[in-house]
Amino acid sequence: MSDPGDVLDDLLNEGDELDGLVAGLAPGRWAEPTPAPGWTIAHQIAHLAWTDEQAVLAATDPEDFNRQVEKALASPGTFVDEAAERGAAAPPAELLERWRDGRLAVQWALSEHPWDVRLPWYGPPMSVASMATGRLMETWAHGQDVADALGVERVPTARLRHVARIGVRARNFAFAARSLEAPAEEFRVELAGPDGEIWTYGPEDAAQRVTGPALDFCLLVTQRAHRADLAVRAEGPDADRWLDIAQSFAGPPGQGREPSGGTAAATAGGGA
Repeated sequence: MSDPGDVLDDLLNEGDELDGLVAGLAPGRWAEPTPAPGWTIAHQIAHLAWTDEQAVLAATDPEDFNRQVEKALASPGTFVDEAAERGAAAPPAELLERWRDGRLAVQWALSEHPWDVRLPWYGPPMSVASMATGRLMETWAHGQDVADALGVERVPTARLRHVARIGVRARNFAFAARSLEAPAEEFRVELAGPDGEIWTYGPEDAAQRVTGPALDFCLLVTQRAHRADLAVRAEGPDADRWLDIAQSFAGPPGQGREPSGGTAAATAGGGA
């Protein structure tokens, strides 16, 4: 299990990196489109602000959070976009302050619980550790959308380890989200981290395998790039199928991205 302090520190640093991209933007630039259809930079930050607030609610008032889930079930295909639309309507300075407040509140709310306590969420309940990792994953993924909109190429960091881990652990959920039976056997996943270290998951002698750069795998499982544009490879039919449907986020299957027509390892952004 990851050390709580490390994950929360990395979550804070991931947010700070994205903050650095948007803090100095002129107000008009918040309306610029991102690769997620219909989502501007403001929508991306509003979504992060909203999900941070939901995470705090899940950690501090589970009963109220469950009531919010019931409301979401009334419009399962639109409630995320609706929340982003409401948030994006606020003046950029107000939205930025809301997001910053929410990020700090997440740090406090999650640090108040033992790391293995399970919290309700949109989908299966999550441990506090997984909730923190999930917040980092979403911050990184939506930060990719913003970076792509601004034409900024971010330098990959070791924080991607958290995104990769949750992507691997969400394998069976990706199958279930599409009403498919998950493979009975584990896969071996070997990813090359930004510093060249190989991150490994699953049995070393597994018959089916996934290999490639950690950055590309993270772009794949967060659905920020099409598989055809990434250097992630599968050995075995079930592993191959997984790469077509992989998702690291809760909720219904994402729409993913269209292939760019470029070569492997090209990046893209988008909303999930």
